[in-house]
Amino acid sequence: MESLLDEGLEGKRKDLHKQLEEIGAFRRGIISEGYRKCGKPNCACAKEGHPGHGPRYLWNTTIKGKSYAKHIRMGPELQKYLDETENHRRFVKICEEIVAVPAVTDEQELTELKKNCRSGFRRDTERGRTARPAILC
Repeated sequence: MESLLDEGLEGKRKDLHKQLEEIGAFRRGIISEGYRKCGKPNCACAKEGHPGHGPRYLWNTTIKGKSYAKHIRMGPELQKYLDETENHRRFVKICEEIVAVPAVTDEQELTELKKNCRSGFRRDTERGRTARPAILC
């Protein structure tokens, strides 16, 4: 039974590392879509209910406390930025999952983990709390 838990955790960890390899290029940040009014009184954008000229796309990020922004053209450049920011979100999610999977180095640690998962699960459900994440148990 203990080796099954160990194999399950190791299998999960290997699967997550494989997903990391498949991500490709990524960049942190968000892409926002904006519209603006030009200020000309006779322009269509001056009419009530008109959203304004656009869409215009802006990539924003903060690195080491410094903000960066760049206007992005529609077409391949926009698609590249959309793909790369989505890849970054996937990267962060997978990294968080990897951290949540405990690394078991010996049989004693595995036994202790198994005991804590079982007893912790029962204790939490009896008190009306949500169960521990399935990844750990």
